[in-house]
Amino acid sequence: MKDETVAVVGGGPAGLMAAECIARGGVRVELFDAMPSVGRKFLLAGKGGLNLTHAEPYARFVTRYGERRGRIEALLQAFGPEAVRAWAQSLGIETFVGSSGRVFPSDMKAAPLLRRWLHRLREAGVQLHMRHRWQGFADDGALRFATPQGEAVHRASAVVLALGGGSWSRLGSDGAWVPLLAAQGVPVAPLQPSNCGFDVADGWSAHLRERHAGAPLKSVALHFEGHDGRRFEQVGECVVTETGIEGSLVYAASGPLRDEIASQGSALVHFDLLPGRTAEWVAAEVAHGRGSRSLATHLKTRLGLHGVKAALLHELLPREAFNNAAQLAAAIKHLPLCLAAPRPLDEAISSAGGVRFEALDDALMLSQRPGLFCAGEMLDWEAPTGGYLLTACLASGVVAGQGVLSWLSRRS
Repeated sequence: MKDETVAVVGGGPAGLMAAECIARGGVRVELFDAMPSVGRKFLLAGKGGLNLTHAEPYARFVTRYGERRGRIEALLQAFGPEAVRAWAQSLGIETFVGSSGRVFPSDMKAAPLLRRWLHRLREAGVQLHMRHRWQGFADDGALRFATPQGEAVHRASAVVLALGGGSWSRLGSDGAWVPLLAAQGVPVAPLQPSNCGFDVADGWSAHLRERHAGAPLKSVALHFEGHDGRRFEQVGECVVTETGIEGSLVYAASGPLRDEIASQGSALVHFDLLPGRTAEWVAAEVAHGRGSRSLATHLKTRLGLHGVKAALLHELLPREAFNNAAQLAAAIKHLPLCLAAPRPLDEAISSAGGVRFEALDDALMLSQRPGLFCAGEMLDWEAPTGGYLLTACLASGVVAGQGVLSWLSRRS
């Protein structure tokens, strides 16, 4: 395989990992990316602390991939959470487990890890071609690229496409590859927002927008049950936005909520504003005599409800509910909120949809096009934030890279 050359298209985590795996196998790699530098989404995602993976028990970890659990678990067997930490350590990056179970580099930063990774790739002979935007295939199967110098054509013995999903287009992940592969007859599920915020039906009042947009909802529980029986219940945090809600708790439920809206036109969720308190305790505190105190003061002093939580009660409940202690207490534990639409794809942290696994073999090679592999977020899967996205992207790069080596070996 010494005279073979493999092209990797896409310089995100999946593409870089595929390149590393192939180069380590002794095969020459040329990596192409549309942007001036690689790993741009990786760097931005790590701006507040690079979440590499998660340290929860593996049996729990694999459940995070929903309907695609079976296919993603097969990838994780090749490169799972512990392998991610060992790989980071091999680059000289120590990691630690945060209080939430998330795994971070000891300095929390993405840039040092990426610099060391690129140094190792260059030492392994990987050649980087920046500002090369993939334009599909030439008649003979060669790769076509748009570059600042005009169109370029590159031929390779095998190709790994790791072009990302459809979110954060300014960083290069724009889904422009979808029609190019669809034109080749490759089955692609439509790209949809994942790990995204949602707009509320009818919008917020001007008062809520002006006073509380951007305010965090801390220590709340989100409950959802879809028309198809899918359920979600989790305690966490989210944020009230100008148009609705977003944040980690909402992102975790984004797949079922998005699908419910697509099917039913809206999704009804319920917030428990005091998940650490029983319904009986809340009812007793609400009903407690308040004397000359206002209801707002009563809710603040007896139940700790004030700020954005109190504002949501006033926003979502009819006025008469505040004169009924039982009705008010029930709403505090089960406050309904109707969601009308997910935020646009380009605002989402990640995307669902992509190349369908049914079109790929176990090595992530397209069955109808031998020698062409796909990896990363351009595959049809999704996962919540918390290190699950990055871990699976890295794992898919490893599997695709190993698949390339195996396929080239069989050909020789």
